[in-house]
Amino acid sequence: MTNHMYLPVIVLFIAGAGFAIGPLALAWLWARTFSPQKSGPTKNRIYECGLESSGDAWIKFKPGYYIYAILFLIFDVEGVFLLPFAVAFGGFTVAEAVSILVFLILLAEGLVWACQKKVLAWS
Repeated sequence: MTNHMYLPVIVLFIAGAGFAIGPLALAWLWARTFSPQKSGPTKNRIYECGLESSGDAWIKFKPGYYIYAILFLIFDVEGVFLLPFAVAFGGFTVAEAVSILVFLILLAEGLVWACQKKVLAWS
């Protein structure tokens, strides 16, 4: 057997394709073999769970909760990015220090923007 340079790449590609296509093929085979076919007017309705829709689907909701949650996720992820900076605080070059300073300024600017727009104020 020859030592081919791209053999590991080919093996990993085939394994990745197998992990992606294998479960889909097994689910399709299971559905074709064991799932009963239930076509008819009840099955083809929009809501097959037994509850008919009533009323208007357009309801009002407060987007403030979603904006608050998105801001929490943004600042939480940025806090996670600051953790390696805090751990390796000792040996930075000037370019690394400037880049983390720009990152902190953008973080503070986002917080100031959220406060000015009164996103964080519950009303």
